[in-house]
Amino acid sequence: MRTRTRTPRTLLHGLLLGLLALLGPWGLLLPAAGPAAAADNGTWGVFPTPPAGAAITDRGYFFHQGAAGTTVSDSATILNSSDQELTFRVFATDAVNTPAGGAFALLPVETAPKDVGTWIALPPEAADTVTVPAKGRKDIPFTVKVPADATPGDHVGGIVALGTAVEGVQQEGKVRVGVKRSVGARIHFRVPGPVTPGLSVEDVRVSRSAPLLPWVRDARATVSYALVNRGNVVVEPKVTISAEGLFGRRVLDRPARELKLVLLPGQRVELTEPWPDAPQLDRVTVEIGAGANAHPDLVSRAEAEFVAVPWPAAGAALVLAGVALALRVLRRRRRRTQQEPQPEPDLAGAR
Repeated sequence: MRTRTRTPRTLLHGLLLGLLALLGPWGLLLPAAGPAAAADNGTWGVFPTPPAGAAITDRGYFFHQGAAGTTVSDSATILNSSDQELTFRVFATDAVNTPAGGAFALLPVETAPKDVGTWIALPPEAADTVTVPAKGRKDIPFTVKVPADATPGDHVGGIVALGTAVEGVQQEGKVRVGVKRSVGARIHFRVPGPVTPGLSVEDVRVSRSAPLLPWVRDARATVSYALVNRGNVVVEPKVTISAEGLFGRRVLDRPARELKLVLLPGQRVELTEPWPDAPQLDRVTVEIGAGANAHPDLVSRAEAEFVAVPWPAAGAALVLAGVALALRVLRRRRRRTQQEPQPEPDLAGAR
């Protein structure tokens, strides 16, 4: 999939070449071209319950699969590492990617889940609050009942332990809100069926910050783009970023880099790439490519174009050109005046 933002090349070429000629000597300086860990905040943690007789678990998160209509059972453990008794509200919810940056997050308690979080049933004793003694643990059994109409693919959520103690206060507009901490263990649940990986790059755009004196300091740019998972399975994307200037000059070339994020099905994230030495006078086409190691055939590309112009220098050059033109016109007028014949004096009329 390719998305393009184009501007007529002939006009742009003419504009840039004209500026190169107008800027004179300045124009000569144009440069060439893992798996998730068990959740723990240091005070308490939530993780899959270890096997009987074991103190720790080798599972970093819950991973299950089951066909539509089946029920799966498991258990989560809340571990209190502090020296005092702690009380929690325990709930199941869905996972999302944060819109900016794409970090993995679980929905807060006030947001109702719509997917796997609704499939999870906690025991009656966890319906209100759960108290865990100091240096102790509490096991919370749960079941996952897959709906008969569950769609194939990955469904991601978690089991969260929300501390009931207010640990701070933050200002939200004119309201002061108490802050409570929460920790959640991820649940990856796959419903068997057709697996369709999907990844697209969208909305590529560039913002620039140019110095007042061009080529004395570097220009800076930020490339922004969106990644969208349009498939039904989790994708761990990698991206490449490249840019070409006038006449096919390569002005940016960054190889494939894993983003260290897990892009969930149906999620869209906004990402940025800094460009500290962006061109100062050029017509540039920026291309973002995205793929995933687990899905070699999954490739998406999108591009955008922008014109880099050192406006202060261009403005100064235009002013100087205007002054030079005005002086030339004045000189021509003065020369014409000096060359015009002077009238002969009327001697007869003077008698």
